[in-house]
Amino acid sequence: MLLARALLVTVALGLLAVTSACPPVDAQQASKIVKIGYLTPSTPAAVAHLVEAFRQEMRELGYAEGKTFVLEPRYGEARFERLPELARELVGLKVDVIVTATDAATAAVKRETQTIPIVMTISNDPVGTGFVASLSRPGGNVTGFSQLSPELSGKRLELLREAVPGLSRVALLWNPDVRGAVLDYKESEGAARSLRLELQSVEVSRAEDLDRAFSVVTNQRAQALVLAAVNPVAFAKRGQIASFAQRNRLPSMYATKEYVDAGGLMSYGPSDPDTLRRAAIYVDKILKGAKPGDLPVEQPTKFELVINLKTARPSASRFRSPSSGARIR
Repeated sequence: MLLARALLVTVALGLLAVTSACPPVDAQQASKIVKIGYLTPSTPAAVAHLVEAFRQEMRELGYAEGKTFVLEPRYGEARFERLPELARELVGLKVDVIVTATDAATAAVKRETQTIPIVMTISNDPVGTGFVASLSRPGGNVTGFSQLSPELSGKRLELLREAVPGLSRVALLWNPDVRGAVLDYKESEGAARSLRLELQSVEVSRAEDLDRAFSVVTNQRAQALVLAAVNPVAFAKRGQIASFAQRNRLPSMYATKEYVDAGGLMSYGPSDPDTLRRAAIYVDKILKGAKPGDLPVEQPTKFELVINLKTARPSASRFRSPSSGARIR
């Protein structure tokens, strides 16, 4: 009997030792550091505030950078030809999910993987590009956010004409290499005809094109300047573009408020930082087991009109505020 009791005690102590040596399953899972890729055609400086918005939302969701997640950002430096190589690099790192900015980045990643979840941001036509089967049921490994930019092109021209009485000639800076910008341009053409505006096409595909584009705008005697949405080259050089418009007293309209922060006159559209915060929420859902194909592609429901009054003052005689709902800078 004593021997049996001794054996039981020994077995119990052995089991206790094994149990102590193996942490609970939850603790093992909690100790895993997930890797999140981020691919953008832009420059680090141009999108620093967007990356920070994503990081901040991840922190608010309970993640600690360096302890429970690592962000692996890759930047195209405003050169689209770099995206395929950077996409392959992220896939080779075996990241758990990849966040992409613009359709070009999404396409580059999708060519490299059909399994790693992709959360796209700033996409203009995710169904038309073939990224998803539908907005409500994406299917596959891609989900994210559609910007509705082409549908807003006419509204931007309408607001600009309201703000500048007598406006007749508008220069549109756009990038023909970006599908979203092509859609934006086509919508702008139709809206310009309806508003009886002459739309002057000025293409900017590379940073080196800007000086030539500025000369074209000046020589064509444009009365105002509009930027098509989704142009990483222009976004990275937004300070230079805003300065050109100011020097030439050209009222200017943009898709995002970052241009207004850089000195541009007006912007109308959804908030890019808000989109990146929403992207973090989708990443969290995916990391917790949700399939990207089951997460509907979201479209913005809130748009903001932002006006830089400091920029407006030098041409106050020509500028008239488009009134309701504007945020004044």
